[in-house]
Amino acid sequence: MNKIYLKARAKINLSLEILNKREDNYHNIKSVFQKINLYDEMYVERTNTNKFELETNIESLNNKENIIYKAYIKLKEKYDNISGIKVILNKKIPMQAGLGGGSTDCASFILGVNKLFNLQLSKSEIETIGKSLGADVVPCFYNKSVLAEGIGDEITIINTNFKYYIVIVKPEISCNTKEMYDLIDKINKRNKSDSSNVVIKGLQQNNVELIANNLYNTFEEVQLDSNTIQDLKREFLKNNAIGSLMTGSGSCIYGIFKDKQMARKAYRKLKDKYETYICTSYNSKRSEKLD
Repeated sequence: MNKIYLKARAKINLSLEILNKREDNYHNIKSVFQKINLYDEMYVERTNTNKFELETNIESLNNKENIIYKAYIKLKEKYDNISGIKVILNKKIPMQAGLGGGSTDCASFILGVNKLFNLQLSKSEIETIGKSLGADVVPCFYNKSVLAEGIGDEITIINTNFKYYIVIVKPEISCNTKEMYDLIDKINKRNKSDSSNVVIKGLQQNNVELIANNLYNTFEEVQLDSNTIQDLKREFLKNNAIGSLMTGSGSCIYGIFKDKQMARKAYRKLKDKYETYICTSYNSKRSEKLD
C-alpha cells in the first residue's frame, strides 16, 4: 500500500461543559462529541523523498504551523521506517468554526500513517500521540458519538447508531479557542449542567427531542459577539429547528431537525443569507474503537 484515502469528519458538540482549570493550565471538560457527514478529503501517499509535502486548496495552511506537519514530525522522530509523505488535502470544513477541522485532519493523518507504514500502533499509543498535538485530537479518532472528559482525552463510546438531521451556519465572525478559554477564566465561569448525561440518554434512546431540548455550551455565555449567536439561534427556531447551539468555542451555529424535509427547507432559506451546510449525524458501524 502506497496511498490511502481518508474522510476527516467534522464534529459538533451536543454538550460542552467547562468544569475547572487544571494546574497544567488545561481545562477539564465534559462534552458529547458527535461526528457528522461533513468532511475534509485527504490522500496520504508514500514518496521516495525524505520530506513532507502538502497540497491543499487553502493556501494559508501550507506552512510548518500546520497540525498535520507537526504530526508528521512527531511520528517521524519516533518511528524510523517513516519516509517521505505527500498529503493532498481538500478542505470542506470551515476553519475557526468549532467543527474540529484541524483536529480531525490531524487524527485522520495519524491513522493513515499507521496503516500506510504498518506501524501497528496500539489504541493507547495513537491516543498519546494525538493528545500531544491537541486536546480535541483524541475524540476525533472516533467516527461515532463519544463522551469526552478530562481535557478531552478520556473517551467513553456512546452506544448509538442514531441518525438525525443538522443544518450548520458559519457566520462571518471567527473564534480563537485560546481566547475563549481566557474569557472563561477571566469571569471564572464554571458549569454544573447535567446536559451531557441527558443528551447521552437521548442518543441511546433515538430520541431527537430529548437531545435537542438539552443542548448546552458554556462558551455561549462568554461569546463577545453574543448578539450574532443568539440571533442565528432564533432564526433556526423560526425555521422549525427543535434545538440550536453554538459548537465548540465557535463560531458555527447548528440546528437539529425532526426530519429531512424540515432540514432541507431550512437549508434552502438560510443558504441565501449565510454560509450554510446540511448534514446528518454519523456513527460508524465498524466494531473498532479507532476507525
